[in-house]
Amino acid sequence: MNVTPRQDPDWFLHANRIVIKVGSSSLIHNGQLKQTWFASFLADLASWHQAGKELLVVSSGAVALGREGLGLNHRPRLLKEKQAASAIGQIKLAHAFDLGLAAHNITVAQVLPTLSDTENRQHYLNLCETLGTLLAQRVIPILNENDAVANAELRFGDNDRLAARIAQVISADTVILLSDIDGLYTADPNKDPSAQHLAEVQEITAEIEAMGGGSGSNVGTGGMASKLLAARIATTAGCDLLITNASPLHPLTTLLQGGLHTRFVARQAPMAARKQWLVGCLNPAGSLTIDAGAAKALQKGGSLLAVGTTAVQGNFERGDVVTVLDANGQRLANGLVQYSAAEARRLLGHKSQEFERILGFSNNDALIHHNDLALL
Repeated sequence: MNVTPRQDPDWFLHANRIVIKVGSSSLIHNGQLKQTWFASFLADLASWHQAGKELLVVSSGAVALGREGLGLNHRPRLLKEKQAASAIGQIKLAHAFDLGLAAHNITVAQVLPTLSDTENRQHYLNLCETLGTLLAQRVIPILNENDAVANAELRFGDNDRLAARIAQVISADTVILLSDIDGLYTADPNKDPSAQHLAEVQEITAEIEAMGGGSGSNVGTGGMASKLLAARIATTAGCDLLITNASPLHPLTTLLQGGLHTRFVARQAPMAARKQWLVGCLNPAGSLTIDAGAAKALQKGGSLLAVGTTAVQGNFERGDVVTVLDANGQRLANGLVQYSAAEARRLLGHKSQEFERILGFSNNDALIHHNDLALL
């Protein structure tokens, strides 16, 4: 019998780095993990991982898993109850991912950011580098908001937005929100039988935003409004975002085989969005002057090394945007610097192998990595 090979959709073929968010209602029933569904989800992750995709999973469920340990039969209402339940449930959640993916010979890591970790520049860089290192080693990071310590002022609010911000941090190509609905409709399909499903959204207009409603689950916190906000964050950062139904077994395989979903199309490539932001910076914190050899290296796509840097101006900190100047003072590029001004001055003219001897530590081999550099 002749079998026609499955043709993967274009978005999947072009997506190398994918953030997958799974909600509490997909994972948990009556305070317990849905073991059969969870095993099928992990099998999907393993399949994509073996296909060479770099995967990050943003997983809810810690509070729902932990409430039994507090003797609660209801969803926690008080902040202290949520934080305590999260502290109990997060161990269970991480253990389930660790044990389940170990069966597929995949190593996982647990990362628990708060909102301040994406707002504070140095925390942002640390998070970016940690996740990048894990992905380079073929580890799947499992992320969740650190509910045990985050208060109302320091919360993302829900993991839809966390997934979009993580995609922004690590320049992902695609975000997939596994939800209790298979995408965006013109109205709430549970209330309006004439509601039409939207397969693709090119631009998030006021009309599109008006289609967002509340959460349809008594377990999770994110409704369509939060998903639309996540889509705006992701697409602005150059990342496609897909919403699809998590209910079927093997939900990721189902998606590839044509499962109903809504795709919010990125405005541009992730790196292009990052470079555009750097080029548009109007108030750099300082500047680095480089020699002719370093200037040629930058034009060829290289990183900015200390060995080719001749002067430091300003009083910037690690993670600030600085301007790169040639020997004549002409502006060549803007970039996110990996060292403070004081540290950079000590590194001038030195090779990266000497950084740890000079400073006692090494953040990076370059003063500015090429991914964080935009030519002007």
